[in-house]
Amino acid sequence: MTERRQRVPDVFDEAHRRCHAGEPFALATVVATWHSAPQPPGATMLVAADGTVTGSVSGGCVEADLYERARRVLATGAPELIRYGISDDDAYAVGLTCGGVLDVFVERVDPGALPGLDAVAAARRAAQPAAVVTCVAADAGGALADAENPLGGNSPGTPPADPARRLGRRLVLAGDQRPIGSLGDDRLDDAASADALGLLAAGHSGMLRYGYSGQRRGSGVSLFVTAYATPPRMIVFGAIDFAGAVARIGAFLGYRVTVCDARPVFTTVRRFPEADEVVVQWPHRYLRTEMDAGRVDERTVVCVLTHDPRFDVPLLELALRHPLAYVGAMGSRRTHDDRLKLLGEAGLTEAQLARLASPIGLDLGGRTPEETAVSVAAQIVAARWGGTGRPLAALDGPIHRPG
Repeated sequence: MTERRQRVPDVFDEAHRRCHAGEPFALATVVATWHSAPQPPGATMLVAADGTVTGSVSGGCVEADLYERARRVLATGAPELIRYGISDDDAYAVGLTCGGVLDVFVERVDPGALPGLDAVAAARRAAQPAAVVTCVAADAGGALADAENPLGGNSPGTPPADPARRLGRRLVLAGDQRPIGSLGDDRLDDAASADALGLLAAGHSGMLRYGYSGQRRGSGVSLFVTAYATPPRMIVFGAIDFAGAVARIGAFLGYRVTVCDARPVFTTVRRFPEADEVVVQWPHRYLRTEMDAGRVDERTVVCVLTHDPRFDVPLLELALRHPLAYVGAMGSRRTHDDRLKLLGEAGLTEAQLARLASPIGLDLGGRTPEETAVSVAAQIVAARWGGTGRPLAALDGPIHRPG
């Protein structure tokens, strides 16, 4: 038995809804960051014609200024690429007190964008990846070079491309559908499509730069790829109080959370309202089914909280044989030693056993389910980004690792 909950609408959902209602809006997207920027590329904020705001690009640092700029773009229709935080003094002037740097592209989106948004929405419902490639900058020098280069797609003497007409053009790649829209040149569309699919496979949004006809060089057009990859999964095994707290923090971190247990009396949506799915099934059987169906990948996080070798051992044997992002198991050190012995007898190698985070979590000294969930989440984040788990005050160098 599987029960599912509805997710809270995000910025894309709001954009799709507004387009269907025939309402234009301004969309601000972080397209590049440097230093200690508060949000990654791809973070968005929507400003509707009625003044409603959905989303955030900096957690509140630059939103007041950006709101006014978005209202102007909505009124004029002319897109803008804005840089915040060129220096610490400038950053403070707009509230970006961390000293980071953000490039934010602000564009007006009209109901004419609906076919592309419909395609992305359909891909998201089908758990298929999708990407929107948008031209966020264009320089006249690159256009002139293309006009003078017969290999660049134009004949000598052909007037250069108009940079202003490229801004805001977009190409939508969604599931198995044909691309929707164009960036203004067939060869540019082909080059951008190929590279955007590479970013999409990695689950990353990012910037691409080409000549006006798709030449791979540093001048011409700057394209931002917004990747709508399916969110990574967190599967929590064991319908105990700690599982509820782990499910809540997993959802907060952006995971699609599943809680699974073989006991129906404990495994209910009422007990785990933050989980996307609540499944009554033997844990190892459920994980095997999900693996066979291709619904588990190298981004998947598995947290085993069952405390019962009947559930734990066959489940961990399966999980540790696959390249998952994280496999953690709750229990005492004695329980951990007993598990290792049983898993070794099941044929797991030393390298496979070394992947097991057990006892689960970092040493924060917490005791409550919520404190334990913070400990588990901290270990998952550290594993994802290569963090040490040590206090930042005890370390030197940049706070944020590249990646």
